[in-house]
Amino acid sequence: MKYFNTLLFVICSLFFVPVKGQVTIIVDSIPEYTPAGDQIFLAGDINGWNPGDTAYILKKNINNLPEITLEEKPEGTQILFKFTRGSWDVVEKGPNGEEIANRQFTYGNGDTLHVIIYNWADGGGGNSTAAENVSIIDEDFYMPQLDRTRRIWLYLPPDYDVSDDLYPVIYMHDGQNIFDEATSYLGIEWKVDETLNDLAERGFKVPVVVAVDNGGNFRLDEYSPWYNTQYQSGGEGEAYIDFLTETLKPYIDQNYRTLTDRKNTGIMGSSMGGFISHYGLLKYQEVFSKSGNFSPAYFFSDTVWMFTGEADKQFPLKIYQVAGDQEGWTMVPDMLAMHDTLINLGFDETEVFTKVVEGGEHNELLWQQQFEQAYLWLFASFANDINEQPKAIPIKVYPNPVISELSLPDLDIESIDSIHVISLTGQIVIQYTTPDSDILNLVNLKPGTYLIKVYADDLIYLGKFIKRNP
Repeated sequence: MKYFNTLLFVICSLFFVPVKGQVTIIVDSIPEYTPAGDQIFLAGDINGWNPGDTAYILKKNINNLPEITLEEKPEGTQILFKFTRGSWDVVEKGPNGEEIANRQFTYGNGDTLHVIIYNWADGGGGNSTAAENVSIIDEDFYMPQLDRTRRIWLYLPPDYDVSDDLYPVIYMHDGQNIFDEATSYLGIEWKVDETLNDLAERGFKVPVVVAVDNGGNFRLDEYSPWYNTQYQSGGEGEAYIDFLTETLKPYIDQNYRTLTDRKNTGIMGSSMGGFISHYGLLKYQEVFSKSGNFSPAYFFSDTVWMFTGEADKQFPLKIYQVAGDQEGWTMVPDMLAMHDTLINLGFDETEVFTKVVEGGEHNELLWQQQFEQAYLWLFASFANDINEQPKAIPIKVYPNPVISELSLPDLDIESIDSIHVISLTGQIVIQYTTPDSDILNLVNLKPGTYLIKVYADDLIYLGKFIKRNP
């Protein structure tokens, strides 16, 4: 009987031995522009998401197609992965250059997986559009607060090498997208270098700009101090800002001619970069005095509202917010709500500029087009130190309040170049170019308080009025 039980146990055990499977992944097609000498890597949860793991390089098969055979795993095991050319800067993208979700495979669903790589993050790369006064400080700058490394970009003003001047500094996120099409998302960059160089040629003073690459899969983690259960990410934002304030800023101030005080230090970014800029400004007011929040992703965590409402405004601050009206149904309402929250917190209307761009979409093109105005508003006193802009001359408008028609009795219509009617959030709601009358039809204007700015004979006139319903 003992022998029989032992035999039965052995036989039964055979039925419970986990079945293992193996998979060979074959890439049937890669982008035509893929550099001939570049290797393709697999990065996933099976190798710690290492984008350049030499143990996971794809080799050419007999059909000259890249392939890799992964180690055996029990059937039912799911793995997540993506392909790179050795770093997250050149990770694969979708058919239109868009971000794609992690690839998935479950062992037991066949032993061969055929895939197509449609695009790379650098669009084939190699043709840099960065200006000559843009450089890379370090490809692997150590971030002790996060125990990671990151590429850091540096823009120096055109006159940096021929002057002894000190300069303000703007710290920007998503460094891949700031200066160079070759590394930018979808091949569209902010053109911060071109914009600032152009401003310098026009007589404005421009700052030093330090841009930190995002960390790929760590981007959402680092750009929010609060965890988001839906996205299963966030929570490292404080450590990331600590890196900027405790490690990167001291390095920049020690090695470059900068104005180190808070008045001359700003932070700027878009989407989640705008979100973390908002947090960084309010959290570290002793370091930053200005933030540019482009298409800020306030939706990512409701905690941002409590955080903002409880913030203690310790110093004078300036916040520039801008978003397009085609960015989703929550973007503009959230931004306008944040404007009101900041005003209720004690900010003056001159300290918060909020702009809605008609037709604006959530992309680098929008942020590229809005950067100049953001810089000139945030750093007005520095930028205009050389090229002092004309100050606005107060004008009266009649009647005020107005129901339907507004007149400008003190101005000669023939001298007027243009007239802008502007909401208190900074949006131009009506624009007249070379008007033929000093009577403005405001019948369709929504009730509220507005500014009116008139450009005439190289002068600027500014007035204010209230629009009422009939």
